[in-house]
Amino acid sequence: MEFDDERQHDRLTAALASAGVTWDEVAECRELDGGTFNTVFRVERGDGTGLVVKLPPGPAVPVLRHERGILGTEASYYRAARAATRVPLPEVLASHSGDGAALGDHLVMSECPGTPWSQLPDTMDAGTRARLRTALGRHVAALHTITGDEGFGYPARSVGPLRATWRAAFLDMVDAILDDARRFGVRLPRPADDVRALFAAQSPVLDEVRVPRLVHFDLWDGNILVDQGPDGPRIGALIDAERAFWGDPLAEFVSLALFDDIEDDRAFLDGYREAGGTAVFDTSARTRLALYRAYLYLIMWVEAVPRRFGAERRAWLEREVATPLAAVFDGWSGRGEARTA
Repeated sequence: MEFDDERQHDRLTAALASAGVTWDEVAECRELDGGTFNTVFRVERGDGTGLVVKLPPGPAVPVLRHERGILGTEASYYRAARAATRVPLPEVLASHSGDGAALGDHLVMSECPGTPWSQLPDTMDAGTRARLRTALGRHVAALHTITGDEGFGYPARSVGPLRATWRAAFLDMVDAILDDARRFGVRLPRPADDVRALFAAQSPVLDEVRVPRLVHFDLWDGNILVDQGPDGPRIGALIDAERAFWGDPLAEFVSLALFDDIEDDRAFLDGYREAGGTAVFDTSARTRLALYRAYLYLIMWVEAVPRRFGAERRAWLEREVATPLAAVFDGWSGRGEARTA
């Protein structure tokens, strides 16, 4: 692989060295597509072993507040989850995370088998899909058994300290993304102060969440690998846990049913409940889901500016994210019926 930036080559070499791999052992190296924050490389050693290396952007690249230190978050997620469950996840071979911009910041992991579900041909039969979604539900339920004892919020403390209540932590997260919108000059569906007040008005329901649980918060189909096993397709691994936090496991369902309704995913919910997960969709749960979906939509809308997304992607976000988000705010303020998808 040719490197246009010699510094990037130096960073990659240093990351591999921290995992005990010298550049002389590298048989093949290529940059992977699809990421919008970290630079990701697939490295193959001479013995055929595959590695995945993540490097954060340099200091000149603008980042959202919750993205500070997310390589450390991802590493801690995998370590905790692999120690407590049998869910297929990458193995952390080496990691270092400071402020997200230092030369030595990196994450080196084992390569996991499979192809992102989002990249598979749309030919999967209904029975196979249901079986995979049920297996996925069991995996997610296992992950949600992992609890924290320090508080709620982002593990890297990127938006503030861990909090004693989920409501306080979640409102910190909302404040951070609204601050990002101000810093980057992002046009919001409502003025930031109004948005903050709308979230706060709905937030008392969050006090029902008493135990911090490990939430991936980015389990859309692109981060679910499907591998061809001896008995057919199976879940190969769950990846890209950079956005994880200690919070309400119900928040997981937002990315698992991105732009859809998790209540319609019967196979997933069957597996989740069979493995001990709680999924009751009463008025409280639906209000919490609406809060988490609105937060995710805010992130997706705000990040488009510092990421410099093109006109086509911005138009898609306007249709699929900004318009539904405005409808949610209208519903919360009594101007119309809230839509949460």
